[in-house]
Amino acid sequence: MGEIFGRLKPMSPGQERLKEALTSRTYDIVGVFGPTGTGKSLFSLLYGIDAVLEGRYRRFIISRPVVDVVTGKEYTVADLGPQYFEMASAYLRDILSGFVEWGDVEKMLSDGRIVLADTHYLRGRTFDEALIFLDDAQSVSPESAVEVMMRIGHNSKLVVAGDPVFQRSPGAQDGATLIREVLLGEEKAVVVDLGIKDIVRPGAKRGIRLLLETRMRSRPLNEIEKNIVDVARIHAPDADIITAVEFVEEKKRFEITSEHTPDGLIVVKEGFLGRLVGRGGERIEKIEADVDLRLRAVELTLDFSSFVRAIHPVSWVYKHVADADFAGPELAFKVATEAFGAFVGQKGFHVKFLDAVFRKLMGVGIRAIEVARPAPRKARRRR
Repeated sequence: MGEIFGRLKPMSPGQERLKEALTSRTYDIVGVFGPTGTGKSLFSLLYGIDAVLEGRYRRFIISRPVVDVVTGKEYTVADLGPQYFEMASAYLRDILSGFVEWGDVEKMLSDGRIVLADTHYLRGRTFDEALIFLDDAQSVSPESAVEVMMRIGHNSKLVVAGDPVFQRSPGAQDGATLIREVLLGEEKAVVVDLGIKDIVRPGAKRGIRLLLETRMRSRPLNEIEKNIVDVARIHAPDADIITAVEFVEEKKRFEITSEHTPDGLIVVKEGFLGRLVGRGGERIEKIEADVDLRLRAVELTLDFSSFVRAIHPVSWVYKHVADADFAGPELAFKVATEAFGAFVGQKGFHVKFLDAVFRKLMGVGIRAIEVARPAPRKARRRR
């Protein structure tokens, strides 16, 4: 490990796994997926620069799509000309600031040891003795993503980074999701999933919460959901209501008969739950009476176990959710072994029900992972 990359200290278990994967000689391909602010680009770029300076690779090939965040249009070097490379250089300068002198990076660019490559013009090229880095893979087509994988030559390594949840269009197939699925079963490849707990950039967590809120506020409502929101605003005019989701049909489809599971859920901005529910629950009771549905309410935070507590058919199962975080394109719930069966339900109906509701509400599916609950620490004797 070189001096530059060695100075970079992981600040979460996920970043530690990423650093180990990048430096390992076991893998030809490293896929790192997660939200913005988790260090995907920083770790990959610093490793690449260090690896070339140390002589492990001859060239560092960086390929990143240039996308208009408003229109979603991807631009090529043919569209932008010299401006394409100016924008790519600005991206490098922003990420590497404080870690590498920009003059050193410019020299590596002029010497051809760092190469900026347009994802659209890789066909027919082979990169030997090179580290290839495809960043923002969610913004490239699945075909372009696979094309990059085909460019790996002799004594080369590919690193792919992307965000398959927050920076892609909900419901759309994207390069990051496809590559992650391919790599999970690929020999000499490793997938490192980073989540919200791995975010270290200031403001990134707030940005993700606001992005989720924007998705929920803009989701189309059916007539039942519109009625719930309208009635809720009458009885709780001072509550900041984000959205409402009903799941009567989903309950029927997955045979959910538990009295604990409501017919719908109202999501409010953090700090407004009490205003919606009322001091003694009188407000939400009036809303339920007017819409003739059983309802629950939750605040939108990044603690997704509150959603499980509100709608899961087994009332106590949320206590056994050890962790809830994004892993690839899904929200993964780690559930203790003793409650895993109750969480999943017969025929998997409980987890399928949760998956349907989360997809309807956030455009994100879920999966359950069984984990052993750590043994309680023994109390130390006082002397």
